[in-house]
Amino acid sequence: MGIVVVEVCDGNAITKIDIEGIIESEFPEVAVLKNECLAFCGLCRVRPFALVNNRRIFGKTVEECLDKIRAAIKEELAVYQ
Repeated sequence: MGIVVVEVCDGNAITKIDIEGIIESEFPEVAVLKNECLAFCGLCRVRPFALVNNRRIFGKTVEECLDKIRAAIKEELAVYQ
């Protein structure tokens, strides 16, 4: 398990890309977990989002969300450097 955990909902638009492969290849210390539901009812249908160490990260597009996830991961990792 990584020191940073990214959680995504199976029903979310962010899963249209290989979020797990992308993030885990760029950041080996990060674990990506796919869940059936993250219990943020309706948010997954409205816009792409993920949880980064339990902090909600979302964007208007998949690409914007992915960029924000990367930035949040870098913030979390900065604590350990």
